[in-house]
Order: sequence, then structure tokens, then C-alpha cells
Amino acid sequence: MNYDAFFNDSLDDLRSQGNYRVFANLERKAGQFPRATFRDGEGEEQGEVTVWCSNDYLGMGQNPIVLDAMCDAVQSCGAGAGGTRNISGTNRHHVELEQELADLHGKEDALLFTSGYVSNWAALGTLAARLPNCVVLSDSLNHASMIEGIRHSRADKMLWKHNDPEDLDQKLSQIEPGRAKLVAFESVYSMDGDIAPIAEILDVCEKHGALSYIDEVHAVGLYGPRGGGIAEREGLMDRIDVIEGTLGKAYGVMGGYISASTALCDFVRSFASGFIFSTALPPAVAAGACASVRHLKRSEMERARHQERVNTVRRRLDALGIPHQPNPSHIIPVMVGDAVKCKMISDVLLEQCGVYIQPINYPTVPVGTERLRITPGPLHTDADIDHLVNSLNALWSQCALARAVA
Repeated sequence: MNYDAFFNDSLDDLRSQGNYRVFANLERKAGQFPRATFRDGEGEEQGEVTVWCSNDYLGMGQNPIVLDAMCDAVQSCGAGAGGTRNISGTNRHHVELEQELADLHGKEDALLFTSGYVSNWAALGTLAARLPNCVVLSDSLNHASMIEGIRHSRADKMLWKHNDPEDLDQKLSQIEPGRAKLVAFESVYSMDGDIAPIAEILDVCEKHGALSYIDEVHAVGLYGPRGGGIAEREGLMDRIDVIEGTLGKAYGVMGGYISASTALCDFVRSFASGFIFSTALPPAVAAGACASVRHLKRSEMERARHQERVNTVRRRLDALGIPHQPNPSHIIPVMVGDAVKCKMISDVLLEQCGVYIQPINYPTVPVGTERLRITPGPLHTDADIDHLVNSLNALWSQCALARAVA
């Protein structure tokens, strides 16, 4: 078999469908977020761009409080962790961060992982595999990391209709008594920006004695009086068994975690290969994340400014009839509905307008729902918003795309 020919044919198919992924060469400028330097394929500088699709939702990756904490930790601890926490020992920055995260969510304990993907994969995979005769009930639009963790567990799985507690109730009613049941869902779904009916889902979980597991990666830092997520905002954290989050989005650094009871966290720590055999986060990363979590527990300014910027962009898009999917979160999916045009608009925005928005095409979203996923942040200025909406307006006309009717 000609392996390279197979690989190249598959890649050519992606290109013809408009689904080939190109990573823009962007160099974020410390202290100037959302500005970045754009470089071409040869690494040559092409100018400055404004980033409109970052998951560093609050710009905390540029915050001096975070940078100072990381620099101090590098000077005191060095660059790396030295290996797994099992082999090299745990560092005080890991311990302090886990304590801060447990406090954030009102839980007894927390456990760090190298990413949000790994925390979902390892925690769900371990719980589902080791709970006796477990059945996992997974929201039909759960993230790939959750899907992979459940698949890895080899436990029985049932999908329930997205954000539909009644369907979940029906599915749980079909399971024979005595079996362990694990319900996995998200709070904010990152592509459509919709929010789960958490209280209703928890009612169903409690009715059937199911363990509840919520992914709050697109909500921690952004919602709730201390940034504990949608569950904190709605006063529901104490009813949830496992809260999973990330340090790589609103907190601006890197890493993932779960927060839960001491017994559950210790159980995952003791049995999850994704924790046991993974090199620990560098102490400087843990220190930066800890500083970010602490700051956002006290400061509402970033969250308030963030929501105001989101609402301003929505109003400006509405005024021009540029269709975006309505939702109650901070994510603005501008709907293009054509993979080739979506990629073309993204390219023109980057190369001619100095605006970076990555196209979201299949398989991330279904065919026909291709979009530009815009995430306004507190550091975007009025001038930035003017330039964004004016550029989109011109391209919408150029591509003869339909406009929303007021």
C-alpha cells in the first residue's frame, strides 16, 4: 500500500470540501492583547491583527498578576515539574491551586490534570470503567474529550437528547435497579453557546440516584459572583457530584481539573492512568493559574466588561442583519452555512482586514451550519468593534449571503 498517497488523497478531500484546517501563525503580544503579530508560512511578519476568537476570554493570559506569579515561580522552582507527581513529588504550587479550586466550587477537594481534555478523558474514563456495572448517560452534544473518556471506559452508554431533562428521565427509567449511573453534560456548549437546564437535570439525577458530572470549561471564571461557573451563578454547586473545569480559557493559562468529594478525587488520583502517568504541570503554570483564580474570585470588573462587550457586538450585528445564533452566553456564532465561503471570509478577514476569526466547519459542527465563532473580550475597544462589524458587513455583501430580518 502507498501510505503517503492515501494520506494525501484524504487531505485533498478535506481541501475540496473547505474543511482542511490551517493554523494561523500568530504571536500574541504581551500586554497588548487582543493584538497579535501575523506571520506567513515562511515565518515572515505580515502585520498586526486583532484576535476575535480566543478562548482566553478575559485576557488573563496577559494580566500582570498572572505573569508576575509565573515569573516568581520560575525563579524559585525552575522550568518543569520533573515528571509525574507520583515519581517526582508534588509541588506546593500544585497543592495551593487544588485548594483554591476546591474552595471555588465549594467542594472538599480538587485534582489537577494537564488539560481540560485530559481531565474529562481520565475522570470519566476511570469512573465509568470502575463503578460497578455502570451506565453512562451522555448529552448528545458533549465535547469530544467526554465522548473519548466514555468510549475508553467501555461502559454501557446511552445518549440523551441535548439539554432535554425529560428524555434523560425516560432513559434513566429504562435502566434496571442497582446499576451505577453516571450523567455527563456541559453547562455552556461552546459551538452554539446554549446553556444547560442544570437544575432540571439535577432533579432527574437525584430522582434516579445517578452521579452527576458537569463540564464547566466555558463558564469557570466568567459566571457566578466568584467565577465558579453557571452552577455557582444558579446556586447549584452543592448538588453536583463532579465539577470539571479548565485553566486554559477564562483563567488564561493551561491545565484542567475536577472538583468533588475527597473520596472521589482520591479514587480518580489512584486509578486514572491519565493522571498517574502524565508529567505534572510546570510549577510556574500552576502558580499563574492560582493567581488568576484568586484574582477572579475577588474582581467582578473583568466579567462585567466582558458581558458589556458581548452585548455591544450582538447589537451591532443585529443592526446590519448579520445572522448570529441567539443564546444566553458569551459565545457569538455568526452563521455562514457554507464551508468554502466560511473559510474564504476567514482568510480575507485575516489577510486584508487584520481580523482573526477561525472558521468552524465540519466535523466540529454539522454540514450546513458552518460559522465564525466570535468571542468578544473586555480588552476589545469600540474601534475594534467598529472595524469588525464593518469588515463583516462588506464581506457579507461580497459573498451574497442572506441577512437576518429584523
